[in-house]
Amino acid sequence: MFDMHSVTADFAGRPITFETGQLARQAGAAVKCTYGDTVVLATVVCDDKPNPNVDFLPLRVDFEEKMYAVGRIPGGFFKREGRPGEDATLICRKIDRPVRPLVPKGLRNELQIMVTALSADNENAIDVVSMVAAGAAMHLSQVPFDGPLAAAAVAWLDDELILNPSFEQRQEARMDLLIAAGSMGVLQVELGGDEVPEDIVLQGIEMAADACAELCKAMDELREKAGKPKKEYPLWEPVPAMFDAVEARSDEIGEAIKAVDKADRKAATGVIKDEIAATFDADEYPDARDMVGEAMQKVERDEMRKRLLEEGLRVDGRAPGELRELFADAGILPRTHGSGLFNRGDTQVLALTTLGATRDQKLVRSLEQEEYSSFMLHYNFPPFCTGEAKALRGTSRREIGHGDLVSRSLEKMLPATEDFAYTIRVVAEVLESNGSSSMASVCASSLSLMDAGVPIKAAVAGISIGLVYEDEDNYLILTDIQGLEDAAGDMDFKVTGTSEGVNGLHLDIKVKGVPSKVLADGLTQAKEARLAILETMNACLASPRAELSEYAPRMLTIQVPKASIGMVIGPGGKNIRRLEETYECKVDIEDDGLVMIFGENAEGCEQARQEISDLTREIEMGEVFTGEVVTITDFGAFVQVLPGRDGLLHISDLEHGRTENVEDVVKLGDKVKVKVIDLEAGGKIKLSRKALLDRPEGTPEDDGGSRGRSGGRGGDRGRGRSGGGRKPRSDSGKSDSGKSDGGDSAPSAGTGSPYFRDKK
Repeated sequence: MFDMHSVTADFAGRPITFETGQLARQAGAAVKCTYGDTVVLATVVCDDKPNPNVDFLPLRVDFEEKMYAVGRIPGGFFKREGRPGEDATLICRKIDRPVRPLVPKGLRNELQIMVTALSADNENAIDVVSMVAAGAAMHLSQVPFDGPLAAAAVAWLDDELILNPSFEQRQEARMDLLIAAGSMGVLQVELGGDEVPEDIVLQGIEMAADACAELCKAMDELREKAGKPKKEYPLWEPVPAMFDAVEARSDEIGEAIKAVDKADRKAATGVIKDEIAATFDADEYPDARDMVGEAMQKVERDEMRKRLLEEGLRVDGRAPGELRELFADAGILPRTHGSGLFNRGDTQVLALTTLGATRDQKLVRSLEQEEYSSFMLHYNFPPFCTGEAKALRGTSRREIGHGDLVSRSLEKMLPATEDFAYTIRVVAEVLESNGSSSMASVCASSLSLMDAGVPIKAAVAGISIGLVYEDEDNYLILTDIQGLEDAAGDMDFKVTGTSEGVNGLHLDIKVKGVPSKVLADGLTQAKEARLAILETMNACLASPRAELSEYAPRMLTIQVPKASIGMVIGPGGKNIRRLEETYECKVDIEDDGLVMIFGENAEGCEQARQEISDLTREIEMGEVFTGEVVTITDFGAFVQVLPGRDGLLHISDLEHGRTENVEDVVKLGDKVKVKVIDLEAGGKIKLSRKALLDRPEGTPEDDGGSRGRSGGRGGDRGRGRSGGGRKPRSDSGKSDSGKSDGGDSAPSAGTGSPYFRDKK
């Protein structure tokens, strides 16, 4: 029934299998990829006719994150998957970036790659398997594609490079590296790390690239068995007459793009575009302006490259390794907990830090994890930052991707939770953009964190490195690319880090692959720029502020025994709610007994901490307290010595001499000074007032002592009474006052142990 084909290859010491022919046979191509117990289905569909309404490659990548893959039912009212989460969106971007340069730029047919997670084992990374499956499906399809391509991950853990590590290893590693590579070289790089040396980064890239080469061989083998012949699709391009018209004004275009100011350059090139488009009949060429724009991009690219290669100068007059003007500032807003401003040329980012309580953490749910995160970084790119007016339609994939890169660059620098228990949110607002706003966001966010008093390990800076590439022996690396150089160049290599090493990488390219030596040169040039940027940042703010903002919540911590967690929480959370209402603070408690108290009122936080300490600390023999009488019984009084901690003040320990009635000495609500004279199993406390009083002259040495302290029985009080003592209490365990004495039943005269009131 099925014409099935499969190929198996070794991938980091484990088999990976590609299968086609059984599933999704109406798609243009479909590949099921199995690695361990992780299974994904990648499909490719391309429309037969081009879309006349687009002026770009209409490639769409979707990753379907199905909860059945890990045996879970989705949450929410509808109990089904909704819009993709951030992790799914990031996987889409990881697939899109390396595929795009391998597809003809002039393709205007709607092209969709869809990857569906069928099974996930949390040992074999779902992003790696999805990228590999998508590359195989594109290779088998009829779409013109200069593949194959594959992907691999490398972790640097305990000074060892690990190919395709487990999810846990990637989280614990000092470097988590992901690359995509094809037959012509590296296509994409993603890295999150903790000051990783550049040579380790390069070793990891080479290890992953070698693994990708082996997978590409397996894809070639599968294509020989089941691949479809590549189809000739019509490729969009401007008509020759428009190229000629643009070429005729190439000198003017070359001068226009030399403008240092982005707005001036945009205005000058816009005038030329409008003038050329106006020379063509609008009825015959309704999209003349778009065609002219496409032709002008080619001329701008050629003019930019010509000036670089012949004169060694960029369009704005800078040398290849020269940075634009830098500016940094911090603490510029009065009520935010932290703020940082960073400018690099026409790119400007304002970052704001907010500190919150543990309960403000974000729940992260994906196929590979379900946990709370105490660090959030959100990147916003409003239309005004590029001088445009557009409707706001929610967070874009680009914003999610850039925010993830900034987050990866900073999170390894954050203090441990036990040292700084705040939940941290940083928002990077791009106010101006002309090249690499994400790298400016890293700088501004680092300043903002330090301004907020977050004790980060080191300041982090970022820079974007560009490339003009002819071949591996003829290329030029550009530092701090602006928008035109990004659009007309061949690479956008974003590098972040401290003065000691690399924290984050992101590579986008427009050529069909670059050798690792190009990336090595890029890392070297990026380090020089990074150190220069850090000098500017350190001149503004060299280290985290010693004090938090006066408007930031105060946080205190206290460690309590695990056995006391229930006591702190109280029945149904009653005690925590009382603490929060009384002291106007937030109280969170971890499973290990770490209690975190947050509030804007430092005095209230300290009072709450003291009460929790009193509630859970060990009471010692001989301690003296001034406590409140909370219960009166016929055999003594219960005194609250600490919040929720009561002790029995027996009638025989009220005063020297005989006491007939407890209320002759103390009454409900009285403050009384007592001493701890006994601690019994179960936390029961025995108190004495008499031990703190001077003995009156003539008082017998053993006054009242023969009464035994056995719940108010024994001694003189038992004489002449039937049964040798008072009438036993009822089984309800209630005294006449209606208060519980802990549920003990009364023993007979002269036997048993005293009554004690249970702890609150």
